[in-house]
Amino acid sequence: MAQSNSASKEKDNGRTISTGNPEMDKKLSEGLPTRSFTIVEGANGTGKSIITSQLLWGGLKGGYSFAIYTTEKTIKNMLEEMEILALDISDYYAWGYLKIFYIDVEHVRLDGKIVKNFMRQLVDHIKTLKEEVIIIDSFTVFTICSSQDDIFNFFTECKSICNTGKTIIVTLHTYAFDEDTLARIRSIADGHIKLRIEQVGDKNVNMMEVAKIRGAKKISGNVVSFEVHAGAGLKVVPYASVQI
Repeated sequence: MAQSNSASKEKDNGRTISTGNPEMDKKLSEGLPTRSFTIVEGANGTGKSIITSQLLWGGLKGGYSFAIYTTEKTIKNMLEEMEILALDISDYYAWGYLKIFYIDVEHVRLDGKIVKNFMRQLVDHIKTLKEEVIIIDSFTVFTICSSQDDIFNFFTECKSICNTGKTIIVTLHTYAFDEDTLARIRSIADGHIKLRIEQVGDKNVNMMEVAKIRGAKKISGNVVSFEVHAGAGLKVVPYASVQI
């Protein structure tokens, strides 16, 4: 599958990574800027993986190459779930525009030394990649045995890698960090997306808040509600209609 000239032109001129969803892109100031470090933060079930899936889909369609480290899905499961969401990326994977690294920690007894060493190896591995955009989904499992300093140092390294030309997106479970460390991570991030679920009447609604995007002159109207449907993917729902 050759990348189209229009896709390459969009990548060169826009220098942003689209979600593939115009309404969602508006909340991101027309997409995530390249060479940036973004955290996607929220509790279980708030849609962190859905947002990164959209960025993966939109970025691949826009001509970018991706590598994703996943602690939650096997390669097969990830490709199947993307297809269910109407975001089929199997051709991009087959042709080498996407690399997926499944990190299986289920059968590993983690301790502070092992996790610290792994984070060091992960940083070193990212530096060797030719892919332009890196996704880590999710980082939370490595916080269990880590010191807060080691965690912050890892994210500082991610930020430094972005200064060399890569774009890094990391999903986080808010509960896994103390408030001071989380505040420090948020401060160095170029992009900060917060996800939550709100109950409206008898219905739970996914909410995405764009707290920060590097280079955006102004973040206004930065909260969007959305639903996820099998076979149709992510659908933005006007919050006013949800409240009715």
